[in-house]
Amino acid sequence: MKIAVIHDYFTQLGGAEKVAEELYRMLPDPSLFATVAFPDCMPGQLKDVLVRTSWMQNLPGIERYYRLYFLLYPLAVSDLDLSEYDLVLSSSSGYAKGVQTGRDAIHVCYCHTPMRWVWSFDNYSQRESFRFGTRTFLPMLIRALKLWDQGASRQPDHFVANSKVVADRILRAYGRSAEVIHPPIDTSRFPPTGDPPEDFYLVLSRLVSYKRIDLAVRVCSALGKKLVVIGYGPNREALEAIAGPTVTFLGRASDADVEYLVPRCRALLFPGEEDFGMAPLEVAAAGRPTIAYRAGGALETIVENQTGVFFDHQTPEDLANAIEHFERQQWNPDLLATHAESFSVPVFQERFHSFLRRIGVPLQTTPPLLRSSTSDAPEHVFAAHA
Repeated sequence: MKIAVIHDYFTQLGGAEKVAEELYRMLPDPSLFATVAFPDCMPGQLKDVLVRTSWMQNLPGIERYYRLYFLLYPLAVSDLDLSEYDLVLSSSSGYAKGVQTGRDAIHVCYCHTPMRWVWSFDNYSQRESFRFGTRTFLPMLIRALKLWDQGASRQPDHFVANSKVVADRILRAYGRSAEVIHPPIDTSRFPPTGDPPEDFYLVLSRLVSYKRIDLAVRVCSALGKKLVVIGYGPNREALEAIAGPTVTFLGRASDADVEYLVPRCRALLFPGEEDFGMAPLEVAAAGRPTIAYRAGGALETIVENQTGVFFDHQTPEDLANAIEHFERQQWNPDLLATHAESFSVPVFQERFHSFLRRIGVPLQTTPPLLRSSTSDAPEHVFAAHA
């Protein structure tokens, strides 16, 4: 059986890229595709893997302007030829689900969410600083992209969603049902230290507007609480402008720094509405709780007053009250770590393999955790299609 994994694009490192990495790692000898792949944005176990990219890889200024080329991605996906593969797994929050496959192939789409900027454009655009001309013409382009997206949603034979929230969105947007399989959490990366936490809160996030990191920065600045922000993105300059002296921005911190800070923080601050959100489970593996906005995937991953606390409105007052409530409680690191284990990589692998068997995929695999992720890997190459 010939297998292909296709991810929208490797232009940033986030939860979707971690899922694509695990889909590739858990399958026997798959080929890896993407419209665009930047070397610095490849997950650790894909850094030495051949990535077959589209002609967009060679566009001028692609690393800087990849977002502005958004209307070209449907064309790039349609140019990728996956007709020779028996099983295609697309990892998609945008375009990869629209890839053309062979008539007899089985296409499974792991959907992180329907296109956020298409299906929630009004909410998305309110927090973006678009120019007047852009605000005038962009809605027309978005309507055209929505029509393409609806057509592309008919390509997969099966949908898998990363959360119940996303499964509901898939049903509303595409009229398709979806199996829910939560993303894999590398619980071994953040073992508990056994020591009391240090006096700082933590943010682990891309710095984009919808994640509402501004709330964490404003509240910790106002309360004089130490906050360490790990992540990068277009909003960093604006966030630094509103930050007080107790807030530190580390940007793209090294793995060693992240692994040092996570088990030592008081709690993770998680103020946005996420499709799933892997960070609360990563810090739970280290025995640390989360203070989260009560919405989205956090409702499926956080047990209130056991692995974290919620706040109900995205306002500074509500987040400040949640921090005060959090600081009056005691937290059990062993309970937190045990909770995280129910979302671990082996659990993900077993659920996904079970799903593939149920839909008739005749996989003959070596147990995934025993397979080497790097042995016999080719030298890192991005093979752009002409």
